[in-house]
Amino acid sequence: MSVNKRIVADFVKNDISFVTTVPCKQLAGVIDEIENSLEIFHIPSNKEDEGMGLCAGAFMGGKRPAIIMQNTALGVTLNTLATLTQFYRMPLPMLISYRGELGEPVACQVEMAVHTKALLTQFLIPTYHFHKESDADELDNILKYTFMCNKPVAILTDATFWKGEKE
Repeated sequence: MSVNKRIVADFVKNDISFVTTVPCKQLAGVIDEIENSLEIFHIPSNKEDEGMGLCAGAFMGGKRPAIIMQNTALGVTLNTLATLTQFYRMPLPMLISYRGELGEPVACQVEMAVHTKALLTQFLIPTYHFHKESDADELDNILKYTFMCNKPVAILTDATFWKGEKE
């Protein structure tokens, strides 16, 4: 099974029934799988903070949401993360393409990469970094964790993860 299908299968297994996505070349395969899933309602977002608002509405409506986004827009989400998601103790799995790391072909992506983990740490958001496909074996437990403790979690997926490089 492809890593994209495995991610969607873990979402479904953990009753994630609402996903919003922001376009990203690295995440295109998993976004396509989300779009084709009969168990998940998918709403594309224009911006990441807008997507978090949609996830909050879905959560308040009784759904388990997730957002799929790039780290390069993490900065625009910080107010929403602090004043909405964390304040109201909403679980929110954030599958994030970690642009700007090793294997990144676009130089301008590097600047946000140097701040991503520090910002997530400052906001006390548990963060997991997937480098290789086998790291996705932990996704089920990460999803269970976020819904158990009602906290957002960040799953950073770098270019080597999406290229399928092995250990």
